[in-house]
Amino acid sequence: MTLVPYALRYRGRIAAALAALLVAAGATLVVPLAVRRMIDFGFAPERAGTIDQYFMVMIGVAAVLAGASALRFYLVTTLGERVVADLRDAVFSHIVSLSPAFFDTARTGELVSRLAADTTQIKTAVGTSVSIALRNFVLFVGAIIMMVVTSPRLSAMVLVAIPIIVLPLVGFGRAVRRRSRSAQDTLADASAYAAEAIGAIRTLQAFTGERAARSQFAAAVERAFVAARDSTKARAWLTAGAILLVFASVVGVLWTGAQDVLAGRMSAGRLSQFVLYAVFAAGALGELSQVWGEVSQAAGAAERIGELLRIEPAIQKPKLIVALPEPARGAIGFEAVSFAYPTRPEARVLDAVSFAIEPGERVAIVGPSGAGKSTLFHLLLRFYDPLAGHILLDGVDLMHADPLAVRARIALVPQEVAVFAASVRENIRLGRIEASDAEVERAGALALVDEFARNLPQGYDTAIGERGVTLSGGQRQRVAIARAILRNAKILLLDEATSSLDAESETLVQQALERSMENRTSLVIAHRLATVLGADRILVLEGGRIVEEGTHASLVAAGGLYARLAELQFGIAV
Repeated sequence: MTLVPYALRYRGRIAAALAALLVAAGATLVVPLAVRRMIDFGFAPERAGTIDQYFMVMIGVAAVLAGASALRFYLVTTLGERVVADLRDAVFSHIVSLSPAFFDTARTGELVSRLAADTTQIKTAVGTSVSIALRNFVLFVGAIIMMVVTSPRLSAMVLVAIPIIVLPLVGFGRAVRRRSRSAQDTLADASAYAAEAIGAIRTLQAFTGERAARSQFAAAVERAFVAARDSTKARAWLTAGAILLVFASVVGVLWTGAQDVLAGRMSAGRLSQFVLYAVFAAGALGELSQVWGEVSQAAGAAERIGELLRIEPAIQKPKLIVALPEPARGAIGFEAVSFAYPTRPEARVLDAVSFAIEPGERVAIVGPSGAGKSTLFHLLLRFYDPLAGHILLDGVDLMHADPLAVRARIALVPQEVAVFAASVRENIRLGRIEASDAEVERAGALALVDEFARNLPQGYDTAIGERGVTLSGGQRQRVAIARAILRNAKILLLDEATSSLDAESETLVQQALERSMENRTSLVIAHRLATVLGADRILVLEGGRIVEEGTHASLVAAGGLYARLAELQFGIAV
């Protein structure tokens, strides 16, 4: 995965950073020239003024170096922050665009680890390591050039040694990259387990599972530590090898230069100049070896993010979109629809299901657990595509429609209510983001959210904690119902919408839902048959097939599955 497309958005900043880098490197490379002239020509009483001039020039060079270095550091670091912020935004946007089939197997904690830990690793590399690497690379190249100018003979010896130094660095860098990838993977596993355990903390504590959780997390953390230790060990060997090779070669070159000075083939000033350039080159190469390890480590994190960004949503817009008719009518049709979840392709949840729902009709869907009731909703929302058959919305096959346009016509109250760590108002407003405060509160009043919201410290603006932990199950369900009412969609899907309410609240909310279902197509999934008595039609599912269809009275009279369910819930006298 490359960061180049993200970086190229800020070409001006990159150009300014490179200019500052070149100025700083140039200022650094000027210093040995001044040192040489002082040694060869300056140390004599009659040249005292010249020495003063050299030192004044060096102070000026230091000022230029300081200013350019500070500017380079600021530009490169902020560029890294900006690029990684864009990357995080792109990764999150991509994650929320993926189809539900992806999340059937993905672990939330691992995704969060890629979004947070991996991007932080990249930020460190881009914002700091790359800055250091660029500075040292330019300094290394500049020092090598000046070494050749100063003494071609000694420089030839150094250039012969460079491949001997660089090739092991490349090999070690690959090893560091592999170990870094392993360390990031094990850290993601630990993060994933922690997210699951913390998310279910009440269940964990209710079953006194703290000890087992601590043991499992400790084992995951230990695996992450071992992987990180192996990665660090590889980086340490990389650094040690680089420093040893670099400075051993420098010592050998200096010994040869000292012999040239003694033989009169080179002045002391020229050797000093060469030594300084050699030290610059050696130091820069040593720094590059350390930075190379950090960049290799970040490359492992970038690979993981790249893998995530390459995942394509299973549900995508068709190339030729068929627009849904306006105004929306709310007609639904299932034509011989068969389906199996991707995680269990051998187990068909629906088998050749067909039915049609007219605009404004209220249809209840009942049946035993696992019959495929909620799956009908998943397919209608186009979270998945059927294996066979067609699903029609206002006469348009969902496979040919824009999934976002389809979902915009549907309001859902799910069985498992999702409430976010925000205020009551913002949770309801999710139904229609552009809704006014007055519209939010009106929907809340219809769903009886008022009954508890007015007793909260800041009313509708009270934060309700992660997953709505400060609310009861019934209160969270009312928020979800208010969200669906606010959406004001033509189709209303209710999946056990009142299952968490007490009898009194259920009666009141049912009345609100009755009002919200007026002039809308409504599909209601219910285990409690008392909530579907007023439906225009009831579909009875069993084993992924529609086995019965009719009104409550006709189905009871038929004496089939529905009659048995009714007998269990209502008694013999139905």
